[in-house]
Amino acid sequence: MEERLQKFMARCGIASRRKCEEIILSGKVRVNGKITNELGIKINSEVDIVSCEGKIIKPEEKKLYIMLNKPEGYITSVKDEKGRKTILDLVKVEERIYPIGRLDYDSSGLILLTNDGDIYNKIIHPRVKVEKKYIVLCKGEFTKEELTKFENGVDIGGYITAKSKIKILDKEKDRKTNKINTLVEVIIHEGKNRQIRRMCEALGHEVITLNRVAVGNIKLGYLKKGEWRELREDELKYINSL
Repeated sequence: MEERLQKFMARCGIASRRKCEEIILSGKVRVNGKITNELGIKINSEVDIVSCEGKIIKPEEKKLYIMLNKPEGYITSVKDEKGRKTILDLVKVEERIYPIGRLDYDSSGLILLTNDGDIYNKIIHPRVKVEKKYIVLCKGEFTKEELTKFENGVDIGGYITAKSKIKILDKEKDRKTNKINTLVEVIIHEGKNRQIRRMCEALGHEVITLNRVAVGNIKLGYLKKGEWRELREDELKYINSL
């Protein structure tokens, strides 16, 4: 049965489909010994031999679905050109896995990893609009006008964010500055680079800490920073229902 090359590569656990497209365009993929650097190519996995960076690839036999509580100071990537620590320094398995979405270097919380390209697309595809919940500590106090603006869309530099939700959880006095900081719960379904930080800063509130606690119905729970576990059956059933 024929399928697009990037989909086959994702099934092999190389990377997400989008990242696989970049790998194809870079000329690192061969089909039956011939470099293939154009998108749209279809292959028959039962007949064609596909290699990536000189290594023959085959679909992963064991599918993995992992939840990690990412600490601050780790890159949400398979590898980093600058030599920084990545989440794969924490999740060490034999299978080649990759993160679903991203979480900033200086942010913490729930990140999902898999070697299943279909599951990746169920969560990441824009049409699905999976809500992601964050607990954020910001400098200063939010006015009612700022909260309303945050929920209706903020200009973060040439882009107006989609509707979101924000709720004040607590206020505390900073011992060093003697000024008020505000703890808020934020729910968005987009995934622009450093989006929540940019939304808060656009309203004059610098983010101190940011922690993602849920992706859709999948919740971080009591998993400690740096710890990971495989998803439960009910969590997988939820993802497949998207």
